[in-house]
Amino acid sequence: MAAARVASVFRSGLFNERVAIITGGGTGIGKTIARELLNLGCKVVIASRKGERLNKSADEMRQELDKDSPAKLEAIQCNIRNEEQIKSLISFTLDKFGKIDYLVNNGGGQFPSRLGDMSTKGWNAVIETNLTGTFQMTREVYNSWMKDHGGSIVNIVVNNWNGFPGMGHTGAARAGVVNMTKTLALEWAHEGIRINCVAPGTVYSETAAANYGGSDIFSGSIPDMPTKRLGTVEEVSAAVCFLLSPAAAFISGSTIKVDGAASLFKHQLFDIPDHDKTPAYTWGKSDAPTLKDTVETTDIKSKL
Repeated sequence: MAAARVASVFRSGLFNERVAIITGGGTGIGKTIARELLNLGCKVVIASRKGERLNKSADEMRQELDKDSPAKLEAIQCNIRNEEQIKSLISFTLDKFGKIDYLVNNGGGQFPSRLGDMSTKGWNAVIETNLTGTFQMTREVYNSWMKDHGGSIVNIVVNNWNGFPGMGHTGAARAGVVNMTKTLALEWAHEGIRINCVAPGTVYSETAAANYGGSDIFSGSIPDMPTKRLGTVEEVSAAVCFLLSPAAAFISGSTIKVDGAASLFKHQLFDIPDHDKTPAYTWGKSDAPTLKDTVETTDIKSKL
């Protein structure tokens, strides 16, 4: 099915003559960000570990461009865990377009697993991709261009403010990215660099559904969302474009949550079964009532 034409809320030509690198730019959120930036006149380099899928997406996006558009698109295979590939990506971008105005660190990956069941190899793979990979991309873009010319960086993280059961590895990595973002907003402020995060909540895309075993995991979360619907990749892209734009010139070190207030509501997709494994501290008075006992007793009396 052909993708719908981009109908951005931002003005045409907003990013004319600007250059952006987007990791994970061949699918899902990253592809949508690339499409919107291109539609707004940006020159974009998308990168991903899977070259065949990346090139297919690039061909699709090029077909959407008007013949007289100032936008250009290049696709480079790159594993963000590999420093040499990162350096090649940045060198290519500078050789092709002469500068790097924006970096969107969207590339990442994870798999469902409770921490107690997780191998060290699995943990390291996710940390190295989502945290170390983001650090390496950011550092190399800084040293190669932004240190002397300024720029704007957006890191895509996750809605993990109340922990992330079943995804503790990526939760730890993304929390590290958020803290790194705050640190760099201070360390690099005097060099004209802004850096922020966007934290999507439960956002549906075909790629995400395929990665996590179908759409049921998404539809099952809707009753626990204040909006009573899922987010869209376009809503995430709009937040990224805003942060890159001049409208966000006084925003740095911040995280925009694109989650429909879900982070204020309840934990999604995780229930704690009833149990008696947390005995109360009562100075040794084993018969002292707990709040649970009191509530149950009060409930019984009210029914009588």
